[in-house]
Amino acid sequence: MTSGRRRTARPFPWRRSLWIAFLLAPALVVMMLFVLWPLLSAFRFAFYEFNGLRPTGFIGLENFRQVLFEKPFSDWTYNALKHNVIAFFALMVFENGTAFLIAFALLKALPGHRVHQVIVFLPVVLSAVIVGFLWKLFLHPLFGLVNQALALVGFGAIPWLGNESTALGSVLFANIWHWLGFPTLVLLAGMQRISKDVIEAARLDGAGDYVLMTKIVWPLIAPSVTIVTILTFIGSFNWFEIPYVMAGLTGSPGGATDVLGLYFYRTAFGSTTSGIQDFGQGSALAVMMFIIVAGVTAIALRYLRRREIEL
Repeated sequence: MTSGRRRTARPFPWRRSLWIAFLLAPALVVMMLFVLWPLLSAFRFAFYEFNGLRPTGFIGLENFRQVLFEKPFSDWTYNALKHNVIAFFALMVFENGTAFLIAFALLKALPGHRVHQVIVFLPVVLSAVIVGFLWKLFLHPLFGLVNQALALVGFGAIPWLGNESTALGSVLFANIWHWLGFPTLVLLAGMQRISKDVIEAARLDGAGDYVLMTKIVWPLIAPSVTIVTILTFIGSFNWFEIPYVMAGLTGSPGGATDVLGLYFYRTAFGSTTSGIQDFGQGSALAVMMFIIVAGVTAIALRYLRRREIEL
């Protein structure tokens, strides 16, 4: 007997594969041209001596030896690395700590909390260059709004970006103001996933805000904390735009705001003040930055994922 059912024609498997390849091709081409190829080129150039942008010969690990152990290059390297480390811990404590408190306050859904979410996130959509110029004007020693506000309460003008003791803190403050909204929304999204029954049960047991934050909310948003921590570390070691706009390519004054991104760019392409250009050393610095970021990120991610399971 012949069945009255009509068999639906299935598309050939190769057509589906071809369609997927067609959709992925543009993204893969962009990744290969602008990410993979420059990365592999930097690894290769780090082992060559350069005359301008032209390689002149293979020198092995000499570029790495110079930037790590030969003065004055080693001093510049460790000074910039120190500032990146300081930036990471400062952002973790002040930016992410403040973001956690703001997120917890927004979780209570007080009147106007939607408006406050927009206000907190609004600086994030601004360009880092715009933020840098904006805060450079605010911190100007003569006509900046910050010094004018301090003058109203009897304080004298402070050269925020011209003093070694305040320059790095000023740049970090501008960066915190710029990016505070991002970890706030990430942590808030994690908090909103917590069951309301858990929060209400804790309230009925007499838990105050401090106990609720430290004993219940903090452990339950561990995945969000992992994301924020990893992105903060990567961002602090790729820091470039705001220090460059606010303090210049040399990390003035006296290298107080110098970071690895500035030092790499200054070494690889030179600057109007230093005049030094060594693409081999710059590539070595880029490779070191990649190894630091990739290595520490992999270790931290494994530890933080294990912490999520334990919590």
